[in-house]
Amino acid sequence: MPPVFAHGALRLYLLALLEKGPKHGYELIRALNERFGGTYSPSAGTIYPRLGKLEDEGLVATRADGRRTNYNITPAGLVELNKRRDELAGVESDISASVRRLAETLREDIRGNMRGLRADLAATAEAARAAARAGTAAGSASGSAAGSASGSAAAPGFSPEGERLRQEAEQLVQAFRDDMRVELRRHAGGHPITPMTLETVRAVLDQARISIRNSLQG
Repeated sequence: MPPVFAHGALRLYLLALLEKGPKHGYELIRALNERFGGTYSPSAGTIYPRLGKLEDEGLVATRADGRRTNYNITPAGLVELNKRRDELAGVESDISASVRRLAETLREDIRGNMRGLRADLAATAEAARAAARAGTAAGSASGSAAGSASGSAAAPGFSPEGERLRQEAEQLVQAFRDDMRVELRRHAGGHPITPMTLETVRAVLDQARISIRNSLQG
């Protein structure tokens, strides 16, 4: 995969982000993640050495804020940024192209993962159907013998075991829903939910719905 930033472009973009106000390192990482729509998030090992170099050159200054270090653009940094506005516009254009490229790569990864997931779900559903058919056949034979002996029959389509399994299945669905709501809200508290995440959720749930319905009809 080609590099996300050309040589020196990330340093320039960090100055542009700091022009909007002081930020600590994590805020800069989050701002970059948001700019890339969640398709790219630089590591601390990528950001902090460049901030250190900018500080050495007098383009940014630091200020302690509790346990964090805030970075501020200096007057010299503003001069540097103003001299390179045209270059910054090119960086913005490159970022837009990178977002499209990274998004397409992620879509391809998701499609590949979905194909594997569909195969796994199909195999699991088929195994479940086979086990259910075997259990139904055994239960029918046992029920027929018991019914003949007692002279009575249960209501069609109902059995205590079937009711127990239905309730357990509903509990699993409810527990999954509750767990995922908590996970989504916890994540959204620190990071925005990206279009890629939404696409993944939709694709996985659609496939799960299909597999469950097929199992019910089996």
